[in-house]
Amino acid sequence: MRFEGTESYVSTPDLTVAVNAAITLERPILVKGEPGTGKTQLAIEVSKALKAPLIEWHIKSTTKAVHGLYEYDAVMRLRDSQLGDARATDIENYIKRGKLWEAFESDVRPVLLIDEIDKADIEFPNDLLQELDRMEFYCYELNRTIKAKQRPIILITSNNEKELPDAFLRRCFFHYIRFPDEETMAKIIEVHFPKVKQRLVSEALKIFYDMRKVPGLKKKPSTSELLDWLKLLMTDDIDPEALKSRDPSKLIPPLHGALLKNEQDVQLFERLAFLARRESRGS
Repeated sequence: MRFEGTESYVSTPDLTVAVNAAITLERPILVKGEPGTGKTQLAIEVSKALKAPLIEWHIKSTTKAVHGLYEYDAVMRLRDSQLGDARATDIENYIKRGKLWEAFESDVRPVLLIDEIDKADIEFPNDLLQELDRMEFYCYELNRTIKAKQRPIILITSNNEKELPDAFLRRCFFHYIRFPDEETMAKIIEVHFPKVKQRLVSEALKIFYDMRKVPGLKKKPSTSELLDWLKLLMTDDIDPEALKSRDPSKLIPPLHGALLKNEQDVQLFERLAFLARRESRGS
């Protein structure tokens, strides 16, 4: 099983090597990178490329490792028992299987996405060590060990919101998705908008990368936000010359709400625009 990218996802050579190395080693691949660089989408594309079922486990701040195994609803069983429901005689009716259980019992080798693992409590990764190592866990209610029919391909994403434990990191193959350079970004745009005007792409990329260089920016615009912005520019039929006439490091571009996501950054560009206008009048 080898991943070579897909028609809808531009995989850089180093990312392709990392994914295939993790598959060969049968270790989870831990993918980090700026938000919006395609970490979650990578799992979807690996699933497509390998024709493997995709199982997604999106982590929240309240998620516990046990949720990935199973949950036992004792309250519901007690209620049904009091009501004389025949289902209450079988405890398995009250066990909700988690994403790991689902992956372990898949007849076809699946791709398991554990998305944004750093959102959970610091103990969350450590609580999964044994299950990810041994590919099995014990269900006390059923008095049964659940073993993986085959080792799933596991992709774990992190936005670096908190450090992950060393013991967990040792068990992963690590890859950091670097922010795409202009050449790679142009290929990504071509995949999403094959009919876009190249002059528009050229001017938009200049503004986009200059915006990311502005000192003091709280949140740099990401790949997904660039694609949203381009879609709006195309929909409104913005003339590339209208973009070219602007100084992107000083003036707010049109439809900037697709790129700037908080008031501090908007105010920063407004101040830069004000200073630019004042300097131009003085000259």
